[in-house]
Amino acid sequence: MTDAPPARTREERLRDTRAKLEGEIDLWVATSGSPDGVHLVPLSYLWDGSTILISTPRASVTGRNLLADGRVRLSLGRTRDVVLIDGTAEPVDLADLPPGTGDAFAARTGFDPRELAEPYQYFLIRPRRVQAWREANELRGRDLMRDGHWLA
Repeated sequence: MTDAPPARTREERLRDTRAKLEGEIDLWVATSGSPDGVHLVPLSYLWDGSTILISTPRASVTGRNLLADGRVRLSLGRTRDVVLIDGTAEPVDLADLPPGTGDAFAARTGFDPRELAEPYQYFLIRPRRVQAWREANELRGRDLMRDGHWLA
């Protein structure tokens, strides 16, 4: 067993979590809710400070799952420095995105679903619960958000 770094304070975890959300480009997306069952894929995302925007083919297992059941679990980081996000996803058509959001998504992710022949669906994810920990010594206090509100 390796020596674990000291447990971070909640403020440090919040700072590190926000830095991950702002700095990463891809995350893992876990969905369920259709006859296809549970599905896990990596997807690019755009974080606006309160919500996460993803895009996937409408006909993909992930797309079908999110259309059938908007519950979603997201994961960022390595297994020894992880952020888990439970949220709800709502489909958003391109025409309903706020002005500039499609461009911001494409610029941030290097991927523009608007240019593809296959119909892609955007999903806006509202975090409901956020947890972050590095090692077992950070399991206590890992909740950073509950019921959509950051903890003080």
